[in-house]
Amino acid sequence: MEKVKNRWLIAASALGVHLSIGSAYAWSVFTNPMIDKYGWSQTQVSTAFSIAIFFLGFSAAFMGRFVEKNGPKKSSMLAALFFGIGVAGSGIATLLESLVLLYLFYGIIGGMGLGIGYISPVSTLVKWFPDRRGLATGLAIMGFGFAAMISGPAIEGLIGVVGISNTFFILGTIYFLVMTVSAQYLAPPPEGWTPKGFVEKQEAGKTRIKIRPDLSQLTANEAIKTRRFWMLWFMLFINVTCGIAILAVASPMAQEITGMSAIAAAAMVGVLGMFNGGGRIGWATISDYIGRPNVYTTFFIIQVIAFAILPFASNPFLFQILLFAILTCYGGGFASVPAYIGDLFGTKQLGAIHGYILTAWAMAGVVGPILLSLIYDNTGSYTLTMTIFTVMFVIALGLSVWIRADIRRLRGQQEQKLTTQHATAATKE
Repeated sequence: MEKVKNRWLIAASALGVHLSIGSAYAWSVFTNPMIDKYGWSQTQVSTAFSIAIFFLGFSAAFMGRFVEKNGPKKSSMLAALFFGIGVAGSGIATLLESLVLLYLFYGIIGGMGLGIGYISPVSTLVKWFPDRRGLATGLAIMGFGFAAMISGPAIEGLIGVVGISNTFFILGTIYFLVMTVSAQYLAPPPEGWTPKGFVEKQEAGKTRIKIRPDLSQLTANEAIKTRRFWMLWFMLFINVTCGIAILAVASPMAQEITGMSAIAAAAMVGVLGMFNGGGRIGWATISDYIGRPNVYTTFFIIQVIAFAILPFASNPFLFQILLFAILTCYGGGFASVPAYIGDLFGTKQLGAIHGYILTAWAMAGVVGPILLSLIYDNTGSYTLTMTIFTVMFVIALGLSVWIRADIRRLRGQQEQKLTTQHATAATKE
């Protein structure tokens, strides 16, 4: 009999993959060195990151079926290949001073590696942790959020010692190796496997974690035909659109609204990364206890209040508290969504469904910063943008209430069906 793997080592392996691909969040560290050395504009350099995020979302959608069919090990190795080539190839692009090659390698090839690597371990983790879905996916996705805190200083140090191109070569090699090694332990649990004592605790009601049967077991094609899929898609789209826009302008906005110095605002941006990463593990863990619908409703209540106050928060302390709260919700939305998908659609094709949902991230990564920049350029103020974001979160709050009603209706149908089945079985006996 084959020995069952340790699920915490599965989680650690997933974390290794996400820590590697999450280095994309440190892209801005390359910005000034590239501008200084190659004479490129900030927009030209940041476009590589925008392309990568766009391809992250859409490669996750199109490769979701590949992940489900081939499993997390092969999928993560493919992600390692794409991301490693994408980063190392960026070294060739910078040697040749070619923006087109940079967009090809980092944006398209690297972005595909990001998308495949992002979803590869997630459906597996949900299956290994039926009792702690939020915690498990939060651990991995936390790695994506925290990665910039590790890779940012490393990139800055390497550029100073070996230059931009060699930094890309070194990082591409390291990411490929870390992701490939991490992939080797990834595997789905045996058919019918549950954690030791899980069934007994559940039946005895001895667990404080909120565990209920999945609402359904749908394929990806079946899921996208449901109303609740699109409600979840739009909730994530709004959460990411507003959050990623704030990340893009946090420093100049803090200086304009509160009068903070550039140094203080830069320090605040560094701390934002901690709240982004901390929100991923924190909110995802909380969701195991209070349920994913309650967590999402809480996200939107917090952000309706925070965005409404933000443009008038001239006090630096209050301004930062509001931003930190927003960033925890931003990160928590990413980390809680895989478990939410499992609750709503089951684990049959969770990776593929997760990929479809992540197209919301791809769209939001383009819409958020552009929307904010256009409005600011025309008004010279962040007030109108924050008001629009507040209205968007009111809509998201309405969707979160609507999806809860949908869940209650489906849960009632599910319980009625089970009652009928039990009654039929009792009659036969």
